[in-house]
Amino acid sequence: MQSQYPVLIFLLTGVAASIFFKKLTVTAAITGGILGWLIYAGGGYRGLSLIVVFFILGTAATSWKKKEKLSIRANAGHQSTRTTGQVIANAGVAALTGLLAVLFPSWRDLFQLMMAGSLSAAMADTLSSELGMVYGRRFYHILTWKPDEKGQDGVVSLEGLLIGIIGSAVIALIANNHFWVIVIAGTIGNLADSLLGALFERQGRISNNTVNLLNTLTGALAAGLLAII
Repeated sequence: MQSQYPVLIFLLTGVAASIFFKKLTVTAAITGGILGWLIYAGGGYRGLSLIVVFFILGTAATSWKKKEKLSIRANAGHQSTRTTGQVIANAGVAALTGLLAVLFPSWRDLFQLMMAGSLSAAMADTLSSELGMVYGRRFYHILTWKPDEKGQDGVVSLEGLLIGIIGSAVIALIANNHFWVIVIAGTIGNLADSLLGALFERQGRISNNTVNLLNTLTGALAAGLLAII
């Protein structure tokens, strides 16, 4: 039990820092700490590294050229301080796979791969969305492939998609196992996110948090299925 104390201290420090620097609301930071512990419990230090890198790169991408992104009409609701719903949407599936890895140790490797797949999808979505708005040149509706307004739900750019793939590759490198499975799973999740955004979120039928949760769930399931077949 004593060996787990450094992780607990690390997570508590992260909770406090997230609140102090206003990256997360108080409840979101506490929720993030609990989810982080579940990810560590099922994924060990590698799993913890995945969520830490996602949080750092995701936060950096969100903050990058924030004023420029706030000026985009379709992105007027952009928030730099994450809420509890956003934390669960991005890390909830990873935490669930961590819990399942603890409950069913004989399936631990598969659940850890699904954990990486979910965070690969979350990373791809976050980086492609946040940085795609900045570096994308041409923006298209993912269903019609007609030019559309950047920042709108279901709108993608080639640059954003490529940045998302790079984000998935970062997660895959840290996972250090099934590299292409994790990259492909993250990309599938990212594309599913855009499709859901175009079909449902843009019409106000589901929220962005729901879309992100389904994105990570798709990434986890894709990784599991690709590993099995």
